[in-house]
Amino acid sequence: MTGLTWAVAAVVTDDDGRVLLCRGGRRWALPGGRLRRPACPAGAVADEIRRETGRSVEVTGLVGIYHLSDAPCGRPAPPGASPDVLVHVFRARVLARPDAGPPAGCALAWHRPPALPDEVTPVTRAAVADALAGRWGVPRDLRPDDHDHARSGT
Repeated sequence: MTGLTWAVAAVVTDDDGRVLLCRGGRRWALPGGRLRRPACPAGAVADEIRRETGRSVEVTGLVGIYHLSDAPCGRPAPPGASPDVLVHVFRARVLARPDAGPPAGCALAWHRPPALPDEVTPVTRAAVADALAGRWGVPRDLRPDDHDHARSGT
């Protein structure tokens, strides 16, 4: 491991079963963010979502913990590897209309799960699939280049 970044995110759904995604760069992702200081992940995710989307949410459960790394779990990372990212992904639902708009640079859109954009992060693709399958507490070990499927963690 070259370092560890902790993050939180949520599979936020609406009454029509659509998933809220944010695009701040070249890929779509679940709303959330890095934890810049120690915090309880379950408590931090609602704050991160509000900051990123302007929406208040109710967190309803843990989908899983997703480890994103350039190396398989338990193996050393190659030279020049990116820091590992550990993401606690929760389920959440929107409580009300937006409290505020998203910050500049973040495009928000609702997507039907079978028709997610091609440009989604590996964590997003795996977590949406896990949430829709009704899985809870899933551990996943993912590579940054995972596009089509998630590999089970150990």
